[in-house]
Amino acid sequence: MTLLNIVPFVHSLLHAHVRAGDSVIDATMGNGHDTQWMARLVGPQGRVYAFDVQQHAVDSTRKRLDQEGLLARVTLLAQSHDDIAASVREPVSAIVFNLGYLPGTDKSVATQAETTLSALQQSLRLLLPGGLLLVAIYWGHAAGAREKTLLDPWFARLSPSRYRVARYEFLNSIKPSPYLVIVERRSDDAPGGSDPGR
Repeated sequence: MTLLNIVPFVHSLLHAHVRAGDSVIDATMGNGHDTQWMARLVGPQGRVYAFDVQQHAVDSTRKRLDQEGLLARVTLLAQSHDDIAASVREPVSAIVFNLGYLPGTDKSVATQAETTLSALQQSLRLLLPGGLLLVAIYWGHAAGAREKTLLDPWFARLSPSRYRVARYEFLNSIKPSPYLVIVERRSDDAPGGSDPGR
């Protein structure tokens, strides 16, 4: 067994969890690698909703999907993940957030703590029982440090009767190193109840 870096670890979790016909969300599509991976997993009857505020990210992802014949499975949304609840009206089995900025582009265009938190709160309300929320946090820049400060206590406060929350991190890496937060909605969690993630 080899310990995987964050991105391949996310892909391994999705591969084990997502089934053909599922609906899933890529909340930060970037260059489309996660979107592409999820589109393969959901199959022709499934649906991927992919969000990004940068039009060039959407265009790059569209080209990547089209080249592999996956475009029909994906709804590309050139908007903030803070609009998830307005754009996705069906329950989903997995949601991925890869926070920070798009490598090789303007670092000032990065995910922001307040809108990310709002998007996460909305995401939990869409997540099916047994579903996974995967959040990669890169805190080696100012916006990422603010996200870490706001999100870490929020994750820790999630009800253990409704969610299992884990953190995947290499402890002997040079800091600040990225880490992955994994939220699993318990499969025995009944619909309704108090608003999650408040």
